Amino acid sequence: MSDITTKQMTARPYIIGWLLFVAFLIFIMVIIGGATRLTGSGLSITEWKPILGALPPLNLADWQDAFEKYKEIPQYHQINKGMSLDEFKSIFWWEWSHRFFGRFIGVAFLLPFLFFLGTGRVEKKLQPKLWLLFALGGLQGFVGWYMVSSGLVDRTDVSQYRLALHLGLAVFIFAAIMWVVLSLKANSGEATKAASGGTVRDADGVVKTGAFIVLALIFLQIIAGAFVAGMKAGFAYNSWPLMNGHFIPSGLDAMSPFWRNLFENALTVQFNHRMIAYLILIVLVVHLVQCLRRGQGEHIASAAVLMLAALGQVFIGIMTLLQGVKLDLALAHQGGALVLLTAALWHYHRLSYKASK
Repeated sequence: MSDITTKQMTARPYIIGWLLFVAFLIFIMVIIGGATRLTGSGLSITEWKPILGALPPLNLADWQDAFEKYKEIPQYHQINKGMSLDEFKSIFWWEWSHRFFGRFIGVAFLLPFLFFLGTGRVEKKLQPKLWLLFALGGLQGFVGWYMVSSGLVDRTDVSQYRLALHLGLAVFIFAAIMWVVLSLKANSGEATKAASGGTVRDADGVVKTGAFIVLALIFLQIIAGAFVAGMKAGFAYNSWPLMNGHFIPSGLDAMSPFWRNLFENALTVQFNHRMIAYLILIVLVVHLVQCLRRGQGEHIASAAVLMLAALGQVFIGIMTLLQGVKLDLALAHQGGALVLLTAALWHYHRLSYKASK
C-alpha cells in the first residue's frame, strides 16, 4: 500500500463513515419508495423537474395547479375520481418526499466527496469507484422518472418492469457502497495484521461459491419482490403455506407465451417469490454444512448470522402476507431485504476479498 499517503490512511475512517451514512440514506429511501408504492402515491407528481421540483407547492394556487395536472392522468379518472384536495395532498407528500430524499442523497454524496477529493484524502484506486457510484446515483434519478412516466398515459400504475429496474438499481448502488466500505475496512485490517506479522488463510473455493450463490439468490429475490409489489400480487392469495388450497396452485401457466406468467401473472409472480425464499433457505443450510465439513469454522459465525437474517425475513414475509400487506409489515419486509442482503454481502466479502498490497 505504498501508493497511499498517511493523510489518505488517516482519512479512511471518515470516508467509511460518510459512505455508511449514504448507504443508510439509501436504506431509508427504499423504505419511503415502498410506502409511496403501497399508498398509490407514485403518480401524484406528473412532471419531472430535477431542480425546480425540489420545492413543494407553496400556496393554494400551486396546489390547485398540481391537482389539475393529476386529474389529467388515468389513475385519477379510474381510481381516485372525486378525491378532495386534502386527499390529493396526502398522496402528493409521499411522492414529493421520495423525490426530495433522492436529491438529498445526491448532495450528501457529492459535497463530502468533493471535499475529500479536493484535499487529497481519496486514494487513487478509490477515486473511479466513487465517481461511478455518483454516476449511478444520477442514473437512478432518470430511471425513477422513466418508471413514473409509464403510468401517466395508458395505465393507472407504473410498469412492474420499470419498478423492478428502479428498485434493482437502488439495491445495486446500496450493495456497491457497502462493498467499498467492507473493502476499505479489510484493507485497513490487513495493514495492521501485516505490521504484526499475522496472516489470513484463504477460504475454500467451494464455500466461496456457495456464499456467492446465496448472495445472487437474495438479489434475485429482491427483484422478484419488486414484481410482487408492481403486480400488487401480495394483496391476493393471503394464505400460507398453501395458495388457493394447494402448494402448487393451478393457473401458473394461464398466459401465453409462458414467459409472460413470470412477470405478468399475479399468481405466478407470488408463487415464484415464495419458491425462491424456500430455495434460499435450502442453499443456506447446504452452505452451513459446507463451512463445517470443509474446515471453514472461522466463517460459521457470519454464515449463522446470515441464516438468522434469512429466517427473520421469511417470517416477516409470511406475516405480511397473512395480514393482507399492512403498511408497517410490508415496509419492515422491504427493509429486511436490505438487511439480509447486507449480511450476505458481508459473509461473501469475508470469504472472497483479498486486501490490496
